[in-house]
Amino acid sequence: MSIRAEMIDLAVAARQASRQIANLPSAIKNELLFKMAAALENGSEQLQMENEKDLSRARKNNMAAAMIDRLTLTPERICGMADGLREVAALPDPVGEITGMWLRPNGIQVGRQRIPLGVIGIIYESRPNVTADAAGLCLKSGNAVILRGGSEAINSNRAIGVILQQVLEDLDLPPAALQVVTTSDRDAVMELLQREDEIDLIIPRGGEGLIRFVAENSRIPVIKHYKGVCHTYVDAAADLQMAEEICLNAKVQRPGVCNAMETLLIHCDIAAEFLPQVAAAMGRAGVELRGCEKSRQIFAGLIPVTEQDWSTEYLELILSVRIVDSYEQARQHIETYGSLHTEVIVTNDYRLSQQFLREINSSVVMVNASSRFSDGNQLGLGAEIGISTSKLHSFGPMGLEDLTTRKFVVLGDGQIRE
Repeated sequence: MSIRAEMIDLAVAARQASRQIANLPSAIKNELLFKMAAALENGSEQLQMENEKDLSRARKNNMAAAMIDRLTLTPERICGMADGLREVAALPDPVGEITGMWLRPNGIQVGRQRIPLGVIGIIYESRPNVTADAAGLCLKSGNAVILRGGSEAINSNRAIGVILQQVLEDLDLPPAALQVVTTSDRDAVMELLQREDEIDLIIPRGGEGLIRFVAENSRIPVIKHYKGVCHTYVDAAADLQMAEEICLNAKVQRPGVCNAMETLLIHCDIAAEFLPQVAAAMGRAGVELRGCEKSRQIFAGLIPVTEQDWSTEYLELILSVRIVDSYEQARQHIETYGSLHTEVIVTNDYRLSQQFLREINSSVVMVNASSRFSDGNQLGLGAEIGISTSKLHSFGPMGLEDLTTRKFVVLGDGQIRE
């Protein structure tokens, strides 16, 4: 069978399965997710064996350390995948919710009801945990899902898919509701991106190159998130000890993810005290600092920053530093170089914090907290399907509700239009 024929069959089967999944009671969907969680834990040893095949190839190909970290399945991460499914199962089911009922003068009642999107295609790189996270969110929200991971994780993704599909079969549910594309041929992606009659939404997760490729070639609506150039602005009114802890966590706790801080902006009034303090802490953590001219005059150990650095998502232990003269200059820097992902202000000035929340229009805006909280799970959504930095139809971390749409429902008692 050709790749085109294979992808057509896969998409058609997903569309057929989606009709059954859309009408499942919440109790059945929750049972499905709990059993999937248990199956992942029971299959932990097999998953690690398959994952090691991918890791061995990655090391042989000299894959970057940050990418290998994303690829790795440890026993703890497998348990985390299972816990993520349980957390999604415990969340309220958005499907069927009716909101905003209102009465028209002619007596009809009008409202809106949440319904699944239908079939969702996920195209992603490296992280095999996405296979379980995406499956859980899509199935709980009543959608079928087609998962196409990168070739670097093909063994891991295939193994996870087999385990999860078996649970669907055990419950007499259509296994085509959850399908993992098992070929690494890029033509498979191109074929999927043309299946607008069967697939309702494409969500790419990975590097900027992947997301731009998908957006440029898809006939299906795409949720875009090109990169995460996240800023932390430390204001003149900040608690400097708190600021240091927030900045260190935002950069160091897990540098290879999209919500890690990439640029630190420091108000000039506190720079002489705070920059050496935070630079020393970053240095102890192995962070390479690249600074503007003003910052290098204060702390000589900084490497000169380039214009390109300001818009770079490093995904490693590198941080750009700029001294700004005012909040306005910090805001302008964020608006110029930001990626609409996550921005943070550290300040005890309540008025300024509210101004920051009002004026900075990234998908997540924070006051006195690490950018690492910009995550669906941390924000209470359960395991997230991804992060959208485009404003239609979702903006920011995407949870269950973001995988539904709303239809109008009208209740009458015989009204006709004159």
